[in-house]
Amino acid sequence: MKQKVLTNVVELETELFSIGCKKILLVCGGSYECLDIRKQIEKFPFCCIKFSHFQPNPQYSSVVEGVRVYHESGCDAILAIGGGSAIDVAKCIKLFANMDTGQDFLKQSVVPNDIPLLAMPTTAGTGSEATRYAVVYRKGKKQSITHDSILPSVVVLEPDALKSLPDYQRKATLLDALCHGIESWWSVNSTEESRRYSEQAIKDILLYKNAYLDNSEDGNAGLLWAAHIAGKAINIAQTTAGHAMCYKLTSLYGLPHGYAAALCVEVLWQYMVEHIDGCIDLRGKGHLRQIMNRLASVFGCENPEDAPRCFSKLLASLNMKAPEIRENDIQELVTSVNPERLKNYPLDLPMPVIRTLYYKISDRSGMVAYEN
Repeated sequence: MKQKVLTNVVELETELFSIGCKKILLVCGGSYECLDIRKQIEKFPFCCIKFSHFQPNPQYSSVVEGVRVYHESGCDAILAIGGGSAIDVAKCIKLFANMDTGQDFLKQSVVPNDIPLLAMPTTAGTGSEATRYAVVYRKGKKQSITHDSILPSVVVLEPDALKSLPDYQRKATLLDALCHGIESWWSVNSTEESRRYSEQAIKDILLYKNAYLDNSEDGNAGLLWAAHIAGKAINIAQTTAGHAMCYKLTSLYGLPHGYAAALCVEVLWQYMVEHIDGCIDLRGKGHLRQIMNRLASVFGCENPEDAPRCFSKLLASLNMKAPEIRENDIQELVTSVNPERLKNYPLDLPMPVIRTLYYKISDRSGMVAYEN
């Protein structure tokens, strides 16, 4: 499905008129109340039923409640305004809306529907508005949901939606978008199309980084678009070991997702440089070398060996403290890694190596030797 991309709230109002909806379920996170554009949205001549009964890393039970509110309110469209959690909740409400409410949604077959789903991201990071993926949690376990029908048909990239984003969250979401660009580029599932998206996303992130961190309108607009393009890349190629390894770091140490992913990508990139002979991408080592050469070039490095160090310098410049991983957490971290995501990484990663990589995240001086 081709998405329509809008660039401001005025275009959103026009689009809602063209869809012909009368009552909208507005799925929004806590950041919505801080948005300057909220007053414009609340002047729209549509009935909006606000749903915000969910937390970051949303629970399945919250989605069930959202489906109930959607039906009981008689809504005929869904508008998500927020970060990845709000957009994921909205995606799941749409996906489950035609299912049997008396049964477990996650165990039912998808019943297609034509409910309009629109999304306005308020962070420049997750790219959720550009993907067919969503994540919810049940009993502490991540439930990954994939279906083409949950790709929003309309996306609004409104730079003013980022004006109130706190500095720390600004940095973390930038890193999330950057990791999406990097991981999708070296993914074994990458295509020519996805690699074009990956390269453009990384170039734009590096170009607009300082302006974005300064909260300028141009910087916000540039990073919103870059994060969206990175989302389009992972929608094709999927994320790899960096995301497979980062989720438990977030839950154990309270790290923002994007920063946790960046810590993992940092050590994985260095490992890739040192172990390219272990390439498992069916396209071979020559293909992977081309990817690494091009990545290095985009980061302004003369050779692939320097590229991870350039990434480390960028990470260090953000002045975000790395966690000191507790020894008794290492085994839990290792066993938490999703083996399906690992398959997308172009090198084999046995469990002893993953263990050592977690140690390297804790001790970023790089003095720990890789286990074989």
